[in-house]
Amino acid sequence: MSSINRRLRGATLALTAALVGVAGAAPALASTAPAASTSTAALVPVDFVDAPGRALPAAGQSHTFTVSYRNDSSVDQVVAPQILVESPDAGPYLASADIRVERRNAAGDREIVPVGSQTGTLFTDLVAAQRTLRPGETLTERYRVTVIAPGAAGTVQPRVALYG
Repeated sequence: MSSINRRLRGATLALTAALVGVAGAAPALASTAPAASTSTAALVPVDFVDAPGRALPAAGQSHTFTVSYRNDSSVDQVVAPQILVESPDAGPYLASADIRVERRNAAGDREIVPVGSQTGTLFTDLVAAQRTLRPGETLTERYRVTVIAPGAAGTVQPRVALYG
């Protein structure tokens, strides 16, 4: 298994553990996430759908991209878009302050999305991003990743978490 896959697996496990750890906060978080589940048990992703990844741009440059997922099932489905930024295998690992992630909100304004860090992978929070898609609905989120730190290198990997 490559070190990138190990770091991603570690980040996914840490993120899953963090999600389980916030189970008691689910009602409070539900008010900040559009159409999020209000159950008292924390939701844990059962699968991820990866979008094409791309290299981080140079310092001061940005990548803009769209994350989409369509609920083709006949039942409601909880999903969460997530942006991963993977550090190079040989390091140095990226820090949260090395990049800025922004999401375009419904009004068309950009809002900063907080980024966590685990084993060399930066990631956006799944709990705050959860949405419930009705059958036939499509999630479409527009993001921009800007490199702040000179010499920062890595790969941007957008994905959508699927919940069972």
